[in-house]
Amino acid sequence: MARRKKGRPVNGIVLVDKSQGSSSNHILQRVRAIYGAEKAGHTGALDPLATGMLPVCLGEATKYSQYLLESDKAYIVTAKFGERTDTSDAEGEVVETFDVNITESQILEHKATLTGDIKQVPTMFSALKHNGQPLYKLARQGITVEREARPITIFKFELLRFDGDEADFEVHCSKGTYIRTLIDDLGQLLGCGAHVKALRRIKVANYPADKMLTVDQIQALKDDNMDEEGVVDTTALDSHLLPLETALIGLPETMLTARQIEVLRYGQTVAVDMPDVAETKIFEKDTNVFHGVVSIKSGVVKVKRLVVAPQ
Repeated sequence: MARRKKGRPVNGIVLVDKSQGSSSNHILQRVRAIYGAEKAGHTGALDPLATGMLPVCLGEATKYSQYLLESDKAYIVTAKFGERTDTSDAEGEVVETFDVNITESQILEHKATLTGDIKQVPTMFSALKHNGQPLYKLARQGITVEREARPITIFKFELLRFDGDEADFEVHCSKGTYIRTLIDDLGQLLGCGAHVKALRRIKVANYPADKMLTVDQIQALKDDNMDEEGVVDTTALDSHLLPLETALIGLPETMLTARQIEVLRYGQTVAVDMPDVAETKIFEKDTNVFHGVVSIKSGVVKVKRLVVAPQ
């Protein structure tokens, strides 16, 4: 007998405003429980120190979380000059101290060298793995291993405020960027060391910051719509879910007939008179309902990832 899934089949993406001190997984599990979702996943962890946008994918949206993992991000970061820490943020142990005697013009000069297409050596306090072990676990044992510099793009590195031994920046960056490392590198260039004092993610892909909700706000939506018997009207909760296809910003759209989509769901290919495309979102012509992602090559449509068909 097949195991019955726990939870309800709710599908969509909720933009959570992560609180400081909480792990991303803790936030994920709380949101999943509030929604009563069968499954959930986040789209790139934030450090406990960090706050801000954490898109949580529920149900079928988890199939497309990878696209958000690979999307651009934007942050507001406060750098503290004069101290380097082992984690490159305020939660780590201070390993070096310096006198701070820098100018705004020096900051502008050196941050320019960290803008554009650059290479970054990931911090030891990261989830990247070495021989199957996360680097942060090795770091906590006092073990340091060589890390290969990885190409990243810093689209924007703007100085917002400078006040002696602190500065605020807005950073817009590609996937794989470690803001802690960026600030540590800037401190090294300035000769005074630096670490992240505060970090807030303000953007993932093109999601609007004004759509974010704290976990407490999400919980209130549930509590305020629960009757005396504990039954929840989920209308208010679900109204804050963004459609699955919003995770696929940047992919082209292709319209197929209901019959063509049915054939694809049977595991077969579909012949079309369309140009090649590595990935495209597909929608049903008559209903404009999203059905998943396919590829088109030499006039043949092949499935990459479909959502479960409506029952």
